[in-house]
Amino acid sequence: MPDEGPELEARLTEQEYFRPPTDFVGQANVTDPEIHERFDENYPEAFEEYAELLDWDEHWDEVLDDSNPPFYEWFTGGKLNASHNCIDRHLDERKNQAAIIWEGTDADESETITYQDLYNRVNAMAASLQDVGVREDDVVTCHLPMLPALPVTMLACARIGAPHSEVFAGFSAQALADRIDSADSDVVVTCDGYYRRGEFLNHKEKCDEALDAAESDVDTVLLWTREDELHPDVEIGEDDPYVLVDDLLADNERARVDPVSRDAEDPLFLMYTSGTTGQPKGCQHRTGGYLSYVTATSKNVLDIKPEDTYWCAADIGWITGHSYIVYGPLSLGTTSVMYEDTPDHPHKGRIWEIAERYDVDIFHTSPTAVRMFMKWGEEYVQDYDFDFRHMTTVGEPIQPEAWLWYYKYIGGEDAAIVDTWWQTETGGHLITNLPALDDMKPGSAGKAVPGIQPAIYDDNGDPIEPASGRAGNLVIEKPWPGMLQTVYGNDERFIEEYWQDFSDTDSDDPEDWVYKAGDGAVHGQDGYYRVLGRLDDVMNVAGHRLGTMELESAVAEVEDVAEAAVASREDAEKGEVPDVYVVLRDGVEPSEAVRGRIVSAVEDEIGKFARPANVIFCGDLPKTRSGKIMRRILENISNGEELGNTTTLRDPSVPEEIRDQVQGD
Repeated sequence: MPDEGPELEARLTEQEYFRPPTDFVGQANVTDPEIHERFDENYPEAFEEYAELLDWDEHWDEVLDDSNPPFYEWFTGGKLNASHNCIDRHLDERKNQAAIIWEGTDADESETITYQDLYNRVNAMAASLQDVGVREDDVVTCHLPMLPALPVTMLACARIGAPHSEVFAGFSAQALADRIDSADSDVVVTCDGYYRRGEFLNHKEKCDEALDAAESDVDTVLLWTREDELHPDVEIGEDDPYVLVDDLLADNERARVDPVSRDAEDPLFLMYTSGTTGQPKGCQHRTGGYLSYVTATSKNVLDIKPEDTYWCAADIGWITGHSYIVYGPLSLGTTSVMYEDTPDHPHKGRIWEIAERYDVDIFHTSPTAVRMFMKWGEEYVQDYDFDFRHMTTVGEPIQPEAWLWYYKYIGGEDAAIVDTWWQTETGGHLITNLPALDDMKPGSAGKAVPGIQPAIYDDNGDPIEPASGRAGNLVIEKPWPGMLQTVYGNDERFIEEYWQDFSDTDSDDPEDWVYKAGDGAVHGQDGYYRVLGRLDDVMNVAGHRLGTMELESAVAEVEDVAEAAVASREDAEKGEVPDVYVVLRDGVEPSEAVRGRIVSAVEDEIGKFARPANVIFCGDLPKTRSGKIMRRILENISNGEELGNTTTLRDPSVPEEIRDQVQGD
């Protein structure tokens, strides 16, 4: 069990509710209020509704085989192919419909890829992979940015039954090398480069370094080109294992590759999680359960219809992009938008310009991005004519202040919003409202998705009374189709990381196995879950355990604040005290008056015992390349320790500047 300590507390002021718009409710994919009861009473067979959204080569024999927990098997005996489900089956009805609309770094560079185009490209790439020796069950490591090459390569791998392992393009060479070694890949797929803020980045250089650092012998590296030819800044040496994809595609232009019929339990892909410490974990996701789960949640939670234009403004290098840019939306036959560059290039209205140009119906982004938009100000939104029917947030808890800004200025107060809680490991949404059925509540993830059974446990492993308003450890008590199969190559780590804290690992009874999410949460009396943040982001202040999300939400109530992160500073008297690192909105200058408002907000929302020890004004916060704040580094700064590993940061100079400022003070 986790170390015992004071009970985690939830002290954020309760928020008001917002009804979903009547027009939205009338057209929504899910309007039956009995859906939760149906799944609860008919578990696990109700998940057949998810599987029936797909084309199967062979029907499954059993929905769930739970005879060997926690190695659950879904839709056993069934066979299918993910590439067929995302492409081939749509050709009769919508071969000329856009599958992907890709927007490059400049507004005058875009590409519309129809389902027929995608079919042709994926077949050509599948044949090319076979030409270099990729066979069924070989793991192909990809290191590709937000170019059409990425979904094409993923779907080509799926077509021939080769699991893919996409490594986020922003990761370092060493991070790529570690993942190549873990997956034991013989073939790597990358590109010559891509654009950031209009500047070309030589991406091949990073792969060169990774090949030198990797222990695995990589036979072949397939190199896509960002433009029609290899970029002049990129060179291929005589001994380099690189093969130009364009040359292979030219030979396979009219190739047709039959989709390999995969067992439902065959792996579809690996997705490595990059925690703050330790080696990355290769989360292995199955074909049948995963694809059915992301297809159904794309339909039920995101309300996607084939005629929609949908934009998830995440990166495909993360699980959000796998589930809710590629596999879920394309399985439903909708049109997805992809964008190569940053939200402020060449101007801070770029996102809304794209939304207007393609008449986007559904918009999916992160709280980090919302806070960034808030910092810039609503004036960058008001010049554009777009109308979102549905909006989503994903990746971390969203503070009520940011939610309300998103609702007012991006949604125009007439869009449905869902906040979603899920993880790389869960494959898809586990806690979130069904948008037409449940009231929206700022700062709350909402109710459990049908068929999901979350609970709150205390540190002794005992369940806390449901809807009690008491905070604790978020767990999931029953398996679901989208869940990871294991940690690739390491079943023991799979059990240690996710199961052993709250399970009887000697038992063969699935009732004795409970999935540990690693997040703190509270189950309110209204049945809504509010996620408090990672349990390693919890501090003990004068005997009170406080989640950073609670403190940061209080700080975000101050109008001057664009973004805030709270770190724990050791204190001889109180044990730990919070340091608040604050980025102010544009045009607001640091002052004692602002500092006072921040301190007062924490005292008013949380209590005087939680008064910040320090308020540090920063130009930016240390973030990973996916936009998540690295509070561990801020904690090291607060406690005068070494920064630690900063290689996964978007800008490693940020913590250096903060440290100099804090130590100077």
